[in-house]
Amino acid sequence: MKTVAGIFQNRADAERAVESLRALGVADRYIDLLSPGTSAAQLDAQVTTTETEQPGMGKALGGTVGGAMGAAGGVTLGAAAASLLIPGVGPVIAAGLIGAALFGVGGAAAGAAAGNALEDNIAEGLPHDELYVYEDALRQGRTVVIAVAEDGEPATQAQDVLAQAGAESVDAAREDWWIGLRDAEKEQYTAEQGRDFETDETLYRQGYEAAHHPRARGLSLDQSAENLRGKYGDSYEHPAFRRGYERGQRRYSELRESRQS
Repeated sequence: MKTVAGIFQNRADAERAVESLRALGVADRYIDLLSPGTSAAQLDAQVTTTETEQPGMGKALGGTVGGAMGAAGGVTLGAAAASLLIPGVGPVIAAGLIGAALFGVGGAAAGAAAGNALEDNIAEGLPHDELYVYEDALRQGRTVVIAVAEDGEPATQAQDVLAQAGAESVDAAREDWWIGLRDAEKEQYTAEQGRDFETDETLYRQGYEAAHHPRARGLSLDQSAENLRGKYGDSYEHPAFRRGYERGQRRYSELRESRQS
């Protein structure tokens, strides 16, 4: 199974993409729509709890869970819809189980509850490396559609469906994210390190992105050393990677604080 995703400027286009995925044969439980800006109180008024609700999911997710309808009255996924409070982002509607499993909202209990409702191979294969890209899109008021399809042609077709509905790819969104940060990071790095940023940029960016991985957030280089060495090898020891990691941690901390104020 492979996860595909698309980022949309508005929810209406995202809902059309969901319907196209269904027409392609992707099951509802393998589709999730994440939409920003709705509080738990608003969701209470919009989502009706039904007997199709996953037992215990509402409590575990820390939000209102309803079956058979999306919170805005549009897409109907026949699965859980919850209002999730994502650190550094704010309130987000997750229409489906994938988003809750991916974000692990509410800590281990929430992630486990959603993950247990999915097949083990799907829950374990969710793209946590892309999480910060989804978060950035949601902060900008955009909508994210995530789907899981069979490897090969089905996954390619699902990705094509998202593109045809107007989705920006995750790779393109990741580049836009870095472009928005690059000038400030270049200025800071050059002033502090006295090195050529263009020469060190690849390693610096690797470290910066590594700091945004869920397993690394809030952890120092020493605390993350084992995971970082395992994934990045010798790059972990390079000063540019290490400085990028430190700057990435600082940015994530600032985002969390700004969303809490």
